Amino acid sequence: MQTLDHDEVSAVIAAPPETVYALVADVTRTPDFSPEIASCRWLDGATGPAVGARFEAVNENRAGQRWKNRPVVTVAEPGREFAFARTEPFAGTITWRYRFDPVEGGTRVAESYVVERPVTRIGWFVIERVFKGGNRREELRDGMRTTLARLGAAAEASRPTRSSADPR
Repeated sequence: MQTLDHDEVSAVIAAPPETVYALVADVTRTPDFSPEIASCRWLDGATGPAVGARFEAVNENRAGQRWKNRPVVTVAEPGREFAFARTEPFAGTITWRYRFDPVEGGTRVAESYVVERPVTRIGWFVIERVFKGGNRREELRDGMRTTLARLGAAAEASRPTRSSADPR
């Protein structure tokens, strides 16, 4: 049986914190970045990030199996931090967090998770046998790296560029 507790990956993105935050906090864009999220939509009339807002995420693993979860936003501080917690029967509670720190040349983005309530034995059985999951810790770390790389590409592409006619 595997165990999860916490992990963190960070990257510097050549865009301001507010730009990167806006991409992350728009959960409907999550499938553009995360290799494991197939779709996301706000629930209960929510239209954007706010503490207490819920959204539905549809995850898909490498074997093509899908499942839904309904995270709740726990932190929504534009340009600084965005976090949400998801609780699933037998799969515990995990808080996902993105921190945005201004650095020279852009923003250091740290994506992390902390297991607040561990996955049960039944949950690991489902993950490992039914969903044919591999090493979940490594899969999550690889997913965070991919997410930050894709997020960086999107944030950097959205930056305004100067035209040759711009006298500045």
